[in-house]
Amino acid sequence: QVQLVESGGGLVQPGGSLRLSCAASGSSRTIHIIYWYRQAPGKEREQVAFITSGGSTNYDDSVKGRFTISADNAMNTVHLQMNNLNPEDAAVYYCHTPRTPWYEASWGPGTQVTVSS
Repeated sequence: QVQLVESGGGLVQPGGSLRLSCAASGSSRTIHIIYWYRQAPGKEREQVAFITSGGSTNYDDSVKGRFTISADNAMNTVHLQMNNLNPEDAAVYYCHTPRTPWYEASWGPGTQVTVSS
C-alpha cells in the first residue's frame, strides 16, 4: 500500500515562495503518476499539477509559469515549487496517486499553505 506524506506548507507573504514535498513509501513498484491537488475553504478540491515516472508534467492554467513540479528518479519524493504566491493560492495541498493493478489509490493528509501579509 502506498503512503503519501506532504510537508513544506506554511505562511508566506504575497509574492513569496514555498516548496512542498510529497514523500511516497510502501510500494515495491515505481509509482507511475503523482498529482498535487488543493482545496480552499468552501471550495472543491482542484488539481494543480501532475508528474509521471516518465517525466511528463501538466499544470492547471492558474499556476502555469509560477509552479514547478519535479520528482526524483524513483518517484519517492515529488516537489512542488511555488513562486509568486497570491492569496488565491491559499489552501490545503494534497498529493495523490490513483489506483493501479499493483497498488490502491492513496492521498496524503495535506499541508496548509497560507498566503497573507
